[in-house]
Amino acid sequence: MGIFRKKQPEKKSFDRDRLRPAIRSSICTGEQVAGFKDIATGKFEDIMLINSRDDLIGFMETYDIVESEIVKIY
Repeated sequence: MGIFRKKQPEKKSFDRDRLRPAIRSSICTGEQVAGFKDIATGKFEDIMLINSRDDLIGFMETYDIVESEIVKIY
């Protein structure tokens, strides 16, 4: 029995008709930020910084996203 257990990600939802999951990546630094892009306006909303593959998996599990749905923005 451990005191420190890994928390299960809290499930959240988003409007799939209005928003598209995306990763914004910097060409210069390679920094990646996961978030949602508004389909109508093109505005990007930051959700979390992606430092590793585990961060990306956590983002996808939290919002119930499959990797093929995510677009990459430069």
